[in-house]
This record gives sequence, C-alpha cells and structure tokens, in this order.
Amino acid sequence: MDPPECVNVDISVSKANLEEDVKKIIAKVRPQWDLGKLKFKVFTEGITNKLLGCYLEGDFDNLVLVRVNGEGSGLIINREGEPEVMQALYAAGCAPPLFGLFNNGMAYGFFSGETLDEKSVRDPHIQRLIAEEMIRMHQVHLPSLQQQMTEKPVSQYQEKMRSWLEAAPTHFDNPAKQKVFESEIPSKAELAKELHDIVEALEDLNMNIVFSHNDLLLKNIIYNKEKDNVHFIDYEYSFYNYEAFDIGNHFAEYAGMDEVDYSLYPSKEEQLPWLKHYLEAKSKVNGSSKGTEVTDKEVETLYIQVNKCACAAHYLWGVWALIQAAHSVIDFDYVGYSNIRLKEYFRRKEEFFCLKVPS
Repeated sequence: MDPPECVNVDISVSKANLEEDVKKIIAKVRPQWDLGKLKFKVFTEGITNKLLGCYLEGDFDNLVLVRVNGEGSGLIINREGEPEVMQALYAAGCAPPLFGLFNNGMAYGFFSGETLDEKSVRDPHIQRLIAEEMIRMHQVHLPSLQQQMTEKPVSQYQEKMRSWLEAAPTHFDNPAKQKVFESEIPSKAELAKELHDIVEALEDLNMNIVFSHNDLLLKNIIYNKEKDNVHFIDYEYSFYNYEAFDIGNHFAEYAGMDEVDYSLYPSKEEQLPWLKHYLEAKSKVNGSSKGTEVTDKEVETLYIQVNKCACAAHYLWGVWALIQAAHSVIDFDYVGYSNIRLKEYFRRKEEFFCLKVPS
C-alpha cells in the first residue's frame, strides 16, 4: 500500500493549550473537516505519551490520533526514525497511515476494536491471531537500519540497554522515590553485570533476528470482533531484536499493568499450543518444503528461547521505568514499577537461565 501524504506542521503542542494546538494540526492533515464540529477523546492508557483522538461528530470510525511525545522520551526512543517505521509497517498492513508530523509528536490513523485484557488474551482464537500478526510484523524490513548492520540483521538489544543504562538516574530529589530507589533498586554496576549475563545467555541460543515490536502489552493489541483480526499499536520501541523476544515480552505482559500479577504468567502447558501454532503459521508463510508440521523439539527450543527472553524483557522495562521516573510528567509510580519488573527478572532468571535447548 502506498502511504498517504504526510504533512509537516511547525508547531509544538503544549499541555496548557492542548485542544487549540491540536486543532491547528487537524486543520493541516484534515483540511476538509469543519473544526466547529470537531470532537475529542482522551486516551489515558499510555504511560509514555499523551494521546488525543479527533473526529467529527457522528464519524468516530475516521478518528485521527494525535500523539504528543512524553517529556524526556527522546532519551530512549528514536523519534527521528519513527516515520520510517510507521511507513514500512503501513506498507505491510501492520500499522495505520501516518498523516502528519509536528515538533513533538505525530498524527496517524486509528484501528477500531477493543484492547485486550487479562481474560481475552487467553482466548485460544485470539492467541492464534496474535501469533499470526506477530509473524507478519517480523517479515518487515527497514533498509536504513539494515544498512547500518553487517551482512545480516543483528539484535539491537544490547546497544539499547547500554544507552538506557547510561541515561538512567543515580538519585532522585523526591524523597519517596529516593527511598525506594536506594533500598530496592540495584546499582548501575549491578545492572551492567546483569546485562552481561543476559546477552551471554541469549547469544548462546543462536536465535533469528527480526524487526520486533518489543512492547506487546495487552493495551497495545486491538481485537476487532467484526473483522475477526488483531492489530498491534504503538511502535515506538520497535527495533531489530531476537525473534523470541516479542513472544516472551508478550507472555510477561499477561500480568497486566494496573495491578501487576505475575501468577498470570502462562504456564508451560499454556505456552506450548501458542508456540506450536506460531511455528506452524511461520512455516506456512515461509513456504517451507516440509509443510507446516513442526516437531516437539522445535517447540521445546522456542519455549526455552521465549522464556529466557521474558527475563530480558523484565530487565528492559525495569531500566526503562527508571528513566521515565526521572523525566515523565505522567502520574505513574515508575520507580515502584521498576522495582516490580527487576524483582521478577531476578526471580525468573534462576528458573529460566538454567534451561538447556534440546540437542
């Protein structure tokens, strides 16, 4: 699909003048709209950015999303590379169209449907749709990123984590944050050692490297019951990564965000059918000469890769939350969230890092 024209609007949207600033953007990306009939819907799920839906009264299906980047988010997100990612994913049918860019955000299309929750993500039919959409996204190639690499794509996980660790704070002026930070959060030196252990464990697995979403929490997955399809949203953290990372991170997100409950992490018995369908669907897409049949050994190998990657995901979001705690103005307990993710990383590391791939 050829992307629509993307308009550049020289404006910085301010929190104090949000709706008026957004109207100026809509006037450029939807010049035919009557701004007097413009309606707004504030989306409150995100913990990185501000998101505002704009639509004409009675026409919610043609809603335009205007995303205002979170304070300091440029430290951990490649904002300059985002348009290319959006356009490549749109061409593959994986993302909505990009309509416009402004100084601190973008305007783009909307996937209608319902975000998943802790119950719907366990529906076997929806699980199969998620696996198939993940495979479709993993087929996407970004020439500009690949050109920076050697003969084949390499995981950017270690590179990202090193830069995030450098950007992580060493103290907080807020006494409540500092108390948790001092008593619960490992030092930068300790976190650097853990990164070494993670990379060593993952590189030993010889995993495929693909263009990954990397942030498949439940609210970033939209199920449209009428069309019976699934779409992913919010591609800010997309980069080349281990294929199994998207799955492991997704499984870790079964626990939810508002009240994190890691007893909801899927058991091996729950994971195996998911993983088998993923491998079968991938084999079909790739036109494997052996058909879509996969062996128990292949499923077991992917299970081990996925669960080690789940540990890497806990670590990533633990470090991410520390940076957010220092810069974000969104009302969320980032230090507490970092503590939760890092504690789960250490707990699962003991369980999963000792697993051996079948020979």
